[in-house]
Parts: sequence; C-alpha cells; structure tokens
Amino acid sequence: MHAVNVRQLKSNPSVALREAKNDLVVVMNRDRPDAVLVGMEQLGIADLPHVRTAFAVSLFRTGDISAGVAAKVAGKPLVEMLALLSAMNIPLYGGSPKEAVDEMAVGEAWLNSAS
Repeated sequence: MHAVNVRQLKSNPSVALREAKNDLVVVMNRDRPDAVLVGMEQLGIADLPHVRTAFAVSLFRTGDISAGVAAKVAGKPLVEMLALLSAMNIPLYGGSPKEAVDEMAVGEAWLNSAS
C-alpha cells in the first residue's frame, strides 16, 4: 500500500495512478486517510464485458467527456458509439434547439463556401 497527500496528487497524479496499477494508494488529506485509488486492472473490471462501455456512457451523460472520447474509452468506432447513445435516448447535443439550428446553418454555410 502506498500513500500520497493531496498536494502530491495535484502536482503529479501520474505517480499515484502508476502506483495504483499494482497496489492500493491511500490519499491523505491533512494527515488523515480521505480516499483510496485502486487500479481498474488490479480489480480486473477493465476487461469485463461492457464495463468500459458503461463507464463511457456514464461519463458522456454527465458531460465529463465528449462522444469521441467516450468511443475511445468504450473501444468502439465513433459511429457505433453515437448509435448506442442515441438508442439509449441520451442527447448527443447539449445545447438548446435554437443553438442547434444556428450551428447547422453555420455548418451549411461553411460547406457551401467550400464547394
């Protein structure tokens, strides 16, 4: 087991993540245990069917990652990820309908100017 404090975690998170691949990492906050980092490979859940897809869908739904990043996390082509999100009735666009129409108009104008 390894321990890091919050300052160490902020300044160099890759060290804690690297250590978490092999052993538990306890995050100390003001000299008290506050959290535990556990590598997904260590738990064996990264390779379970659909776990990566579930993580990707959840992170996309909360707006933490884009659809492209979600596809990479899930290990799926972007088109397949978009189809999955759409089938789950998860909005692929977070703006208002008016913003979507405005963006479509800009895109169409750009396409027309390029040809």
